[in-house]
Amino acid sequence: MINILEATETVKMITQENLDVRTITMGISLLDCITSDLAQLNENIYSKITSCAKDLVKVGNEIEREYGIPVVNKRISVTPIGLVGASACRTPEDFVSIAQTLDRAAKEVGVNFLGGFSAVVSKGMTPAEENLIRAIPRALASTDFVCSSVNVGSTKTGIDMDAIRLLGEIILETARLTKEQDSLGCAKLVVFCNAPDDNPFMAGAFHGVTEGDTVINVGVSGPGVVKTALESVRGENFEVLCETIKKTAFKVTRVGQLVAQEASRRLGVPFGIIDLSLAPTPAIGDSVADILCEIGLEYAGAPGTTAALALLNDQVKKGGVMASSYVGGLSGAFIPVSEDQGMIDAVEAGALHLEKLEAMTCVCSVGLDMIAIPGDTKASSISGIIADEMAIGMVNQKTTAVRLIPVIGKGVGESVEFGGLLGHAPIMPVNRFSCEDFIRRQGRIPAPIHSFKN
Repeated sequence: MINILEATETVKMITQENLDVRTITMGISLLDCITSDLAQLNENIYSKITSCAKDLVKVGNEIEREYGIPVVNKRISVTPIGLVGASACRTPEDFVSIAQTLDRAAKEVGVNFLGGFSAVVSKGMTPAEENLIRAIPRALASTDFVCSSVNVGSTKTGIDMDAIRLLGEIILETARLTKEQDSLGCAKLVVFCNAPDDNPFMAGAFHGVTEGDTVINVGVSGPGVVKTALESVRGENFEVLCETIKKTAFKVTRVGQLVAQEASRRLGVPFGIIDLSLAPTPAIGDSVADILCEIGLEYAGAPGTTAALALLNDQVKKGGVMASSYVGGLSGAFIPVSEDQGMIDAVEAGALHLEKLEAMTCVCSVGLDMIAIPGDTKASSISGIIADEMAIGMVNQKTTAVRLIPVIGKGVGESVEFGGLLGHAPIMPVNRFSCEDFIRRQGRIPAPIHSFKN
């Protein structure tokens, strides 16, 4: 039973501390849509999505009204289109047509985003998957709600450096095609190592082939709740600090569990996982960087930042797994620059640089996230940054991801305004020394020795 004190505490978290359910994401398998006829494939995809997700937004809004819990986004993830379109698509333009069908379906059912214009190429690219990757710039420039991701590495297979080399060019081309929106297309493209099959967060969500036909995954978020809890134990020892984070994460996760079970019941779709990721917003008081400062740092990026972030992630997971038997997705703190006011402040103060963000990735899932860089950055440098991040994930047996935005026409010292949840960001400098000869090599980096566990 929930007593009145717990109910009052939850209300306070929602009204004063920015607690929300960040997303209800319906995963939909498109494997039964596959056909060699492109027109029929597009028709099948549109019909499957609009049929399965027709009540998703309505149910999310009903839960929000009835329980008073903000449900910020309602989203869809689908089977990686690199697989779905393999039989029918012969050119990048064919894949662009599928992206436009996905966008049309997303608009019909009223969701915020649809993820899964994706390819999983950690060991090599099929011709279809290469065509999908080459289609990404036009797909993202010609749609409003479609998100794309490419998994280029894993601990078991190594890193596909051919895909990484290509993606450096693709990211720049996406930036150029959306330059009138400050290269916003790149905000909808994520590059992964060890991508999970059940991640509900955009832009990296896709419905993995290990999943059932449909599933409901929920992402919770409460950086403001954690920060407020830590304010009450300021100056206490690490044991008290850890216990406070863990207990707070438990409470936040129980809210997500309630919403997930209700959405599953009302939609008649199986419940999948709760993602425990602390996902910030540009709102004041809803910042992961502010939590790090409350732990004892002047700014995120100061000495001790990686240790503080490791502690935070670990305690959030320990509290969360006690609150729900089905924890999955990324379940690690997000540290996007543009979406977190505390991170923006740290960059502008000179406390935080790309290299420090890369180090922080060792202990969280998405470390190089929503980072604006100069528009004249070389494709090989972008590929090199991606390769570094993928290596961290591969060697440490964890998910890592990169979302870089080379803003065409802007350089270091300027800033870019994306608006809404995407926020704004200062343009961060990129190491000026070349890695072109390294990126030009063909093939893949092999899996590390500790991957052999059969």
